[in-house]
Amino acid sequence: RDRSVSRGLGDVYKRQIFSWEQDMKLEFDVKVTEKDLYSFNIEQAYKGSQGVISLLFAVLLAAAAVLSAQKGNTEYVVLYIIVGILVLLYVPFSLKGRVKMIMKTNEVFSKPLHFEIDEKNIKVSQGDEMAQLPWEQVYRFVANDKRILIFSNRKNAYILSKEQLGDSYEPLKELAGLSLIHISEPT
Repeated sequence: RDRSVSRGLGDVYKRQIFSWEQDMKLEFDVKVTEKDLYSFNIEQAYKGSQGVISLLFAVLLAAAAVLSAQKGNTEYVVLYIIVGILVLLYVPFSLKGRVKMIMKTNEVFSKPLHFEIDEKNIKVSQGDEMAQLPWEQVYRFVANDKRILIFSNRKNAYILSKEQLGDSYEPLKELAGLSLIHISEPT
C-alpha cells in the first residue's frame, strides 16, 4: 500500500485506482480536520432551525435598537446591541467548543479513514472497522468549492475536503454522478 505523502499534505495519504472502460474504482485516505468538522457543523446549524432563529432574533434586536435610538432611549440601544451580538456569537462559539471536544474524545477523528468507492458502494474503513454504504442509500451528495459531502442520512455525512482529495476530487464527482444517475433511472 502506497503511503507516500502527497503534495505536502502531511497526514493525508491517497491513492487512486480507476479505469474508465471497466469498473470505476477510487481509493483514498482522508483525515477529517477540526476545520472541516467545524465548517460542516456551521453550515448545518445555519441551515437548521437553531441558526435561522438566532439570525431572526438578532435582526429583531437590531430593529429594537433602531426604534429605541429614535425615541432617545440610549440605555436600551446599548442593551439591544449587546444582546444581539451575544445571540450572533452563541452558535459559532458553542459549535467551536463542541467540535474541539469531539476531536479530542472521538477516535474516528484521530486517524485517517480509508475510502474504496466504486459504482455500487462506498466502503469506509479504519483499522478493523468497516462500513459500506450502497449508492442507492446515499441520502444526498454535495460537491462544492471546498468539499464533498456524502450524506448517509439527513444529519450525518462523510466530509471529504477538496484539498485532501486532490486528484481524486473530479473522478469522485464523476463517479457519483454516474452512480446516482444510474440509480435514479427506471429499469
